Amino acid sequence: MRAISADYIYPISSDPIKNGVVFIDDEGTILKIGSISEFGISISELENNQTEIEYYKGIICPGFINTHCHLELSHLHSQISEKAGIAGFIKEIVSKRTNFSAALIEQAIEDAEAEMIKNGIVAVGDVSNNLNTFKQKGKGNLLYHTFIEVFDLYAGKADELFEHALGLKKNLQNFENFNLKLPASIVPHSPYTVSKKMLELINKHALENGDILCVHNQESAEENQLFISKSGLLYDALNKMGVAISSIEKTGLNSLQSTLPLLKNFSKLLLVHNTFTTLDDIRFAKKQIEKNTSKVNRIGIEEIKNGDADISICRDQISNLYWCTCPNANLYIENKLPNYNNFIKENVCVTIGTDSLASNWSLSVLDELKTISKYFPEIPLQTLLLWATKNGANYLGFRHLGVIEKGKKPGLNLLKNISELKISMNTEMQKLV
Repeated sequence: MRAISADYIYPISSDPIKNGVVFIDDEGTILKIGSISEFGISISELENNQTEIEYYKGIICPGFINTHCHLELSHLHSQISEKAGIAGFIKEIVSKRTNFSAALIEQAIEDAEAEMIKNGIVAVGDVSNNLNTFKQKGKGNLLYHTFIEVFDLYAGKADELFEHALGLKKNLQNFENFNLKLPASIVPHSPYTVSKKMLELINKHALENGDILCVHNQESAEENQLFISKSGLLYDALNKMGVAISSIEKTGLNSLQSTLPLLKNFSKLLLVHNTFTTLDDIRFAKKQIEKNTSKVNRIGIEEIKNGDADISICRDQISNLYWCTCPNANLYIENKLPNYNNFIKENVCVTIGTDSLASNWSLSVLDELKTISKYFPEIPLQTLLLWATKNGANYLGFRHLGVIEKGKKPGLNLLKNISELKISMNTEMQKLV
């Protein structure tokens, strides 16, 4: 057994505990948690090492959840131009991603996973277009939910491409064992890269399997323009690539309002990036999700009473809708951040993602929080840590993660150089458990 104390412990599911102490067993499971005074220990005893408790200056929080990553693109670190916009980013990804040996790609994936572990990440929502990451995931170093992403860029290919995705999902199961499950969903890449037929196939599969889904959303202004007027830089880039843009309807509405009504039957949905999402978009999405979620996903009162349902701290209480932000990737590609105050105003469930090393300088949730704090210093630490931990664990379905509570096994991170309970560019992280 270990006893670990710090200036503050942030359980996330309850208020911060000043001079808190958490007791864990040899497997990292929480045995008990409280203030040192509850256990008859004084500050002087802690600071003078007069107890067997490990004492740290800083803040202890649960292990981080990275809800959006593209691990298979790790070999493209520093290979893609910064601030080129989404059209330029897509062009470079397509032209460069295959110009590397299998051995180099495999090593880059292994190194990227090691970086996430070092940075206190305990679970990942990872996007896969191929099987390159499956071997690494099968080692069980981190918990993963794999999102097998489909592109439907050419007319009449939906059935064939969906069968390929089913094959990838089956292949992933070959790396499972009795101690390790590798959950997976088949998901659309974005509103502009899948046809209505593909969305029908995804909806049917999600309903049959109770899948959680994710989709890239409003990552650029050009994405909205594509649906509003069927024009712009993204339209031109897709046209030059030979994409079947004739299937994209000019709706006069932005991408979210044009396509979200077509996504149905999921248990939970994660909208990723949301860089150009407005307050009206958030309100629209909340109403639309209530219409779209099927009867198999509605959580009953009895389940809540019995403690079998995930209840979010968000004021939405029980959420089918989550919003993932990847601030450093947003700056890397578009040099713009979402307006986080809109998400706070609507009390929605926000999660944190790193995106890939093709679009980021690191795979660190703390680095993402630093960026948010730099540009939105008014956001409280409790809110940032909620986004980085419990919300992501709830979305991915890893119930033992995300909070420091008796019986949970969340991992423990120490945040150092915290001034006035604010994350700054000087804040550092140490993985304790």
